[in-house]
Amino acid sequence: MSENIDTEVLAASAAKYWADEGYSPGGVIREVDYATQSTGLDPSLKGIKIVDCDTHFTEVGDMFTSRAPARLKDKMPRISRIDGVDRWQVAGRDFGSMGGNVIGKDNNKLLGRLAFPTLDDAHDGGSQVKARIQAMDDMGIHAQICFQNSGVTQVGALMSLKDEELALTIVQIYNDAAAERQEESGQRLFTMAMLPYWDQKVMEKEAQRCLDIGLKGFTLPDTPEKCGVPSFLHDFWTPFFEMCESTGTPLNFHLNASIDPNAMTWKDFTFEQILAVTSTMMTLCTAATMSNWIVSGRLDQFPKLKIGLIEAGMGWVPFVLEALEHQFDEMLPSKAGMLKRRPKEYFRDQIWTTFWFEKFGPKHLLEAVGVDKVLFETDYPHPTSLYPGVQSHLVDVLGGYDFDVRKKVLEDNAVKLWNLPF
Repeated sequence: MSENIDTEVLAASAAKYWADEGYSPGGVIREVDYATQSTGLDPSLKGIKIVDCDTHFTEVGDMFTSRAPARLKDKMPRISRIDGVDRWQVAGRDFGSMGGNVIGKDNNKLLGRLAFPTLDDAHDGGSQVKARIQAMDDMGIHAQICFQNSGVTQVGALMSLKDEELALTIVQIYNDAAAERQEESGQRLFTMAMLPYWDQKVMEKEAQRCLDIGLKGFTLPDTPEKCGVPSFLHDFWTPFFEMCESTGTPLNFHLNASIDPNAMTWKDFTFEQILAVTSTMMTLCTAATMSNWIVSGRLDQFPKLKIGLIEAGMGWVPFVLEALEHQFDEMLPSKAGMLKRRPKEYFRDQIWTTFWFEKFGPKHLLEAVGVDKVLFETDYPHPTSLYPGVQSHLVDVLGGYDFDVRKKVLEDNAVKLWNLPF
């Protein structure tokens, strides 16, 4: 593992995965008329296998200990209830919360908090395959792309353990569980793999193993150098990019921008005010991820590499691309020979983005962003999730398009990006 990391910062990042106040008792319950708002696929969308391209699957308490070798069981992630809140412990250290779970067992939704204090309070669909499939059927969703739902697998935090065998085992167990879940769900739940990117050769070996067991994509940070490993411009990443390009396997950037949205809020805000601002800015910060890739030159080196911007939104994309078009002419004179395409061409060829709550974007900007480049998501079961009323929202925002366009946005684009088996 790299020695060029600030272990205190990384440990604090894990312990404060989200603000502790987000898990304290309180908040407001929004009552959901589940019987009328969760009736499956709308008739107007019949024939479309909707792919929900951003959801989270909660790591359960025995996920790691049940799969670990005996010599590591005592160090493995386990859940402790501290002051009434479920938190992960790894090798005796606090690794933060269990992530966002605001859908209750009664199908109502918790507002003003990031999650119920304990997983016992949350809907089983957040952490159990059978219940998740039922929730998907109720929402009219055929398949979901899943990401982690806690800080327990954050690679930077795992690096701070200074125990490579333990860190690698945690990553491998997470990936094994993802493959098992994919199989158990009947190829309906596709969890993106995590990678041990503190070591080039170990990362490449685990990446190949993930492909061999059928996983469909990788989750990466926008700025790996913050964890003490080389940036994406370095040849450290070149063999991995070659592997992803040759297999058509996408890189997924899920709100992992280089900007800290918490630094943008006013000092004396309450938790809910901070949450409202940061939740908005997190999506907009994905513009930095997109811009980094477009100016990097890496997309010319790997012209078939696929980039997914997850939980990103779509309304900002035309403006940022237009701004980049201008900056290409005004700010990059020395790179004119390195960059072979224009920003809009890079996006068209290699980048996808997602929408969920937006109305204006899908109604008015779909052609501007690109019918082939837009994906749908719900962010279930997180606080900003499009829940309930998934089908009514889709009918509203996509009802003005013909069937072929709706099918592209809701199914075909996701199948192409992640090589899904349907």
